[in-house]
Amino acid sequence: MGTQNDFRRGRQVVSATHVHLVFVTKYRRGVFNDEMLTRCEEIMRKVCEDFGAELKEFNGDRDHVHLLVHYPPKVSVSGLVNSLKGVSARRIRQEFAGRINRAIMHGPLWCPFTGGWPRLKVSGPASMIRYWMTS
Repeated sequence: MGTQNDFRRGRQVVSATHVHLVFVTKYRRGVFNDEMLTRCEEIMRKVCEDFGAELKEFNGDRDHVHLLVHYPPKVSVSGLVNSLKGVSARRIRQEFAGRINRAIMHGPLWCPFTGGWPRLKVSGPASMIRYWMTS
């Protein structure tokens, strides 16, 4: 978090707020392939832009995704998480209906209790979090 790009500057505030989010699929079913993960990243990037946030890092596997989001202090993490989960689930189900519906027949795509599993208290700089996400 030491670079100038990591700091947001307002009229009376300087902040560097990052959140590490982990979204897990319902029942940890492995539904994602590379194409779906790429599309999921695009969708989540767009949602973050709508909130004035920046998706710094994205990584995923067959049953979960990791996000490192740099967000302004005026944005509530819960509101951001709700939009990320809702929009991504809706769009992925529309675009990959056959693949998703075979794995998860009914109900939500994302596991509800991990939905905002924000790792707000992470020790170390953002570069260390990025390394942990990709390993």
